[in-house]
Amino acid sequence: MPEFRYAQFCPLARAAEVLGERWTLLVVRELLLGPQRFSDLMRRIPGVSSSVLSARIRRLEERGIVARRQLPPPAASSVIELTDLGQGLRQVVLAMTSWGIQLMQPRQPGDHYEPTWLRLGLIVITSPNPTPERKFVLRVPDAGQDVVMILSGGPDGARIDDLDPSPERAADAEIRAEANVLLGIATGSIDIEAALAEGTIALTGDERALADLPALFSLETVLGRGSDPASAPDVAAAATAHST
Repeated sequence: MPEFRYAQFCPLARAAEVLGERWTLLVVRELLLGPQRFSDLMRRIPGVSSSVLSARIRRLEERGIVARRQLPPPAASSVIELTDLGQGLRQVVLAMTSWGIQLMQPRQPGDHYEPTWLRLGLIVITSPNPTPERKFVLRVPDAGQDVVMILSGGPDGARIDDLDPSPERAADAEIRAEANVLLGIATGSIDIEAALAEGTIALTGDERALADLPALFSLETVLGRGSDPASAPDVAAAATAHST
């Protein structure tokens, strides 16, 4: 099939030519979370056929956005990963994720969900303003192993990392909970003390630090400065509707 072009000398048109095909943006989403095997992508993007996925990856390779890398033994398999050009899509995807949160509705029957997607959701609602200087390890159960994120706050705002940016500083607390619970706490639709009392979160460390955790997030980053989070009930409803 010939490659689609808008035939317009415009950077937005060029970007739309790359990302506008069905499934392509979701492939980029997965690779922003780390290198993936083809079989990983098939599992994490249900509904796409192997032939279509192959075609999308091939086009991204031709455009220099992704590349294949052979893993050393004993893995002896290849992974697909973003190139430097592809990594440039990070802010694009985060901006679209931020905007898309406002369109979230409660999860529908048959909707697939991956716990690793929580990372993108939390990144876009971290507070850009000064926050309590806290550090949390967040763990989300995922098919026998945990998805681990580092949430840290301070005078420069809060951030989410997959690797500890300051290993010399011990975490105040480690929290293990389902993705819907953590997202609910971050959006304010779940009371963190109630979750602890009900046993929906497991805590290791300083229980007093939990009181500061919600302050590391702000829905203003996605709803607009000055907005009342209560005016967007679908955001909170969607947060509590995502079970893994």
